[in-house]
Amino acid sequence: MLVEINFDGIVGPSHNYAGLSLGNLAATNNAGMTSRPRDAALEGIAKMRANLRLGLTQGVLPPHDRPDDHWLAALSTRYAEAAPHLKAQALSASPMWAANAATVSPAPDTADGKCHLTVANLVTMPHRSHEWPETLAQLRLAFANPGFTVHDPVPAPFGDEGAANHMRLCERHGDPGIEIFVFGESGGPFPARQRREASEAVARAHRLDPDRTVFAQQSTAAIAAGAFHNDVVAVANERVLFAHELAFDNKDSLYADIAAKAPWSEIIEVPAARVSLADAIRSYLFNAQLVTLPDGSMTLIVPGEARDNGAVWEWLQQMIGGNGPIRHIEVVDVRQSMANGGGPACLRLRVVADPATVDPRFLVDDAKLDRIVAVIEAHWPEEIAIDRIGDPTLIDRIRSARTALLKALDLSDLLTFNQVP
Repeated sequence: MLVEINFDGIVGPSHNYAGLSLGNLAATNNAGMTSRPRDAALEGIAKMRANLRLGLTQGVLPPHDRPDDHWLAALSTRYAEAAPHLKAQALSASPMWAANAATVSPAPDTADGKCHLTVANLVTMPHRSHEWPETLAQLRLAFANPGFTVHDPVPAPFGDEGAANHMRLCERHGDPGIEIFVFGESGGPFPARQRREASEAVARAHRLDPDRTVFAQQSTAAIAAGAFHNDVVAVANERVLFAHELAFDNKDSLYADIAAKAPWSEIIEVPAARVSLADAIRSYLFNAQLVTLPDGSMTLIVPGEARDNGAVWEWLQQMIGGNGPIRHIEVVDVRQSMANGGGPACLRLRVVADPATVDPRFLVDDAKLDRIVAVIEAHWPEEIAIDRIGDPTLIDRIRSARTALLKALDLSDLLTFNQVP
């Protein structure tokens, strides 16, 4: 049976606030803060437990080896001798944001009846550009079943940032749907991270029907306001598209195209007069998990910052008080991730598949989450001050923490991935 599985990135032991992501206002505004990797990882686990309580199927993607010695070797340096900015980029814990791991097209949408995943190249940001090889290794383990095809990334310079710029509308998860790829142009001083050419390449690789595929442009106003990915201003689930009024350029044409291809779909648009772009981005109203519960109702899982924002919370209460498809709001605490620019939606990759076809080492229940928590509490650094990222003692601890986690998950296959002779 096909269900939606949320694969959350486990926040890695190198989680820090180096301010590496231009255009991500939270990341740049909080640069230099002291991070709390243990708290961040435990917040992520608590969110996964909340999903399990809702009756959702939950998976994990473990943190990458950090610092990335392969990448530094390609730059003809080692961590101890690297320039400070290269140290920070090599140590980044950004793989925690699994929405950027890949773009996923479920089997009902593809010509060959397989679930296709294309690993994102993330070439726009140096600290993320070296993620894809280890992500590819993980996904090829998790989805080794012949019902999946895992593709190499789209080549540079065509930037691809994965599911954060991709949405799917369908009547039910297991039914054929339409897939919406969102690309951008530069917005003010900030770069656009998703190229149309990359989205088109992914659609071809996934063997999607052109008549059920939509390419939409993110508004330059949204990018300029700090919506560095589409999932900061829009999210979709089954028949519902939930979006800010200013999310897209040529909005009327896009909505007409969606209505023609998916006449059963419903668009819930938040007016800019009620919730400004600034409030939407500050609160991560749209960087939420919009999910279908086992009883068929829809719930929006928002960060605590959405409840703290008066305009956002007032609008949400009005929405669920009506007769719309989103009936419930769940609030989760992911403040450590939010301070680096990633909300609930950033932390997960959605895959519609039969759980029986997924490597069980990547699926979790409460008992397995207990094992993960024990490793985090024993091994994750309590805090990382920004002036410590070059400390050899810290690096040793980060590496030993990841090793302990992979052993606890029986994923020792990944231990030697990043070793440099």
